[in-house]
Amino acid sequence: MKRVLLLGFASLLVSFIGCAPPRSSRVVIGAKNFTEQVVLGELLAQEIEAVSEAAGHPERVERRFYLAGSYICQQALVSGRIDGYVEYTGTALTAILKQPLPPVGHRDAASVRATITRFYAQRYGVKVEAPLGFEDTFAMVVRGADARHLGIKAISDAVRVAPTAAGWRLGVGYEFQSRPDGLVGLEATYGLKFAGDPRTMDLGLLYRALSGGQVDMVAGNSTDGPIRALGFVVLEDDRHYFPPYEAVPLVREDSLKLHPGIQVAMDRLAGKVSADEVRAMNDAVDGQHKDVGDVVRTFRKGKGL
Repeated sequence: MKRVLLLGFASLLVSFIGCAPPRSSRVVIGAKNFTEQVVLGELLAQEIEAVSEAAGHPERVERRFYLAGSYICQQALVSGRIDGYVEYTGTALTAILKQPLPPVGHRDAASVRATITRFYAQRYGVKVEAPLGFEDTFAMVVRGADARHLGIKAISDAVRVAPTAAGWRLGVGYEFQSRPDGLVGLEATYGLKFAGDPRTMDLGLLYRALSGGQVDMVAGNSTDGPIRALGFVVLEDDRHYFPPYEAVPLVREDSLKLHPGIQVAMDRLAGKVSADEVRAMNDAVDGQHKDVGDVVRTFRKGKGL
């Protein structure tokens, strides 16, 4: 009886495996769950579609956006649920590949990019494409009025005035508090002190909290649209604590063989996006509530893509 049951279970397992959904025949582009990622995912998708159309076989790219954080995107990439997405080199180095940060002052973009290129190829069969042209680094952001009143331009300036600024409160995202390139190392490098523990919240709420006076400084991203729209100030990382965070597409090597047009599209996008341009696209989607597809199409048209 046991043998019959085991054989039956094995047959059932085989049938389940046989019915598992095949990998999509379409190109699938992913993105994390914040505006810039959706903008960049749409940029990759539109360019791949344009390349396929120019080659005479139009292909609709499937979008799988809002995939939460880096870990979920990485799992989707490795499992083949997506063919590619845009990551940031410093995030890849520390949060995904779990590599130690180089010493402060020796965190140049080229060496970080070379390190992650080697590890992605060896471990995952993933190609690190050429940078899109900008960095989206962590940024310590304050209200413009406070920066002007207190005369602060750099993080070291904030350290100097924070003890006399009636107990500054810090707001951070959940990832920043726990990452090796996040809060603990920043506090140690600069000697930052705040009133109480930092307030942790979703990234989308940080600037609302800063504008509303619930916090006095937030750990945002340098290309966030609200920084410009709300007149906030990014403090200079004058001790060069943060590693480089170049935006680079990550693409499965087997996907590049199956869909050669992906590489053509990635080559066309290399170096095409500046920090100001991505900041403007972020603001157009977030602040002006424009459709992300329209925003990206306008950008591509302006670049002759």
